[in-house]
Amino acid sequence: MKIVSTADCENSPKKKFLIEFIMAFATNDFVYVSENTSKDLYWDIVNNTLIKGHEEVKKVLASTSRISEIEILTIITHGKTASINGTVRYEQDSIYSFCSVYTFVSAGKNTIKAITSYVIKMN
Repeated sequence: MKIVSTADCENSPKKKFLIEFIMAFATNDFVYVSENTSKDLYWDIVNNTLIKGHEEVKKVLASTSRISEIEILTIITHGKTASINGTVRYEQDSIYSFCSVYTFVSAGKNTIKAITSYVIKMN
């Protein structure tokens, strides 16, 4: 699995954390995901799925197709919120554009309590 991101992502601890978090999602690393999210995580994939809590996240990760590449175009962080947009290519060549908005439990912690994702199939 390949991740492509802009060079400015490496000089911010929160941006670096978000890249690692996306890699954990892409590789189905539930241990990393659960260690860095609140137990009552609320993940809304708009117009598709609403996922609540670690057990539901674990099921989604287990059922997700294998990702071959993620391109991160932009990461914006401020206080206890962050946003990432980019594209995801799956091994069967499906391509999706996405934008996810993350809410952390506080500005100083890397524990995510909510995610809202907007996903559009490109092919």
